[in-house]
Parts: sequence; C-alpha cells; structure tokens
Amino acid sequence: MSFLLPKLTSKKEVDQVIKSTAEKVLVLRFGRDEDAVCLQLDDILSKTSSDLSKMAAIYLVDVDQTPVYTHYFDISYIPSTVFFFNGQHMKVDYGSPDHTKFVGSFKTKQDFIDLIEVIYRGAMRGKLIVQSPIDPKNIPKYDLLYQDI
Repeated sequence: MSFLLPKLTSKKEVDQVIKSTAEKVLVLRFGRDEDAVCLQLDDILSKTSSDLSKMAAIYLVDVDQTPVYTHYFDISYIPSTVFFFNGQHMKVDYGSPDHTKFVGSFKTKQDFIDLIEVIYRGAMRGKLIVQSPIDPKNIPKYDLLYQDI
C-alpha cells in the first residue's frame, strides 16, 4: 500500500518538503518499507490521505536514507511519525515522555484523522504543542515495538 504515498529518499528532499508545505499539517512517517508495522501504518496513512488532503500532506521517509533526521528526531523505534506546520515542528502530548513523535502504528484510521484535525486546529491558532485526542489505550507502548534500527 505504501506505493500510494510519496517517498522522500534524501535529507535534501525532506528539507524541501518541510520548507514548502504551507497551511497544511506535514506528516513524515519514518520507517522501512519492508517492516510489518510500517506497512500497517502506511495502509492507514494511504487510506486517509485523500480524506485529509485539505489539511495534511503525508510522506514516507526511509530511516536508512536520512540518517541526519533519524538522529535529529531520536528515532530508535519504527515507525515514528513526526508532524510539522508551516515549517514548524508540531509537538503532541500523548501522555508519554516524548512529545516530538508518534511511535508505532495507529490502531484505527479514525485515531489518525482525529490527531491530524487537532494538530491542524492547534497550529492555526499558533500553538506548537497540542493534546492528543487518541484514547491512551490506543497509544503503543515503546517496549512493544522493534528496536532494530
């Protein structure tokens, strides 16, 4: 399913997308195409991308091809999803110590849609951190995820 979403394969491409995406939430999924959890997340992202097209731009980023960003965002678990708005990194309080990224796959398409709506509304009001609308029981715990990066 991931073939439906655009891929970024270099730091230069990621930089360009961050700088050029305006008035939309930029969703960057860091992971690997062959990883099972990444494929599960990619399926949710691709199925919701047309519904969210006015609010969000979704891209897949390979962790092995963008080590600068993998290190910068401290991506040690995949998939990890990072959000931006008008070039500004958007943080989300998931009730976990890390507000910089969502780790793992979303349980449902609706969880992802709700999160994008909250980030979009918060960003339009000038907020840099928003409260996650996702039920805490649907937020993966780190120790359940892969550590093979």
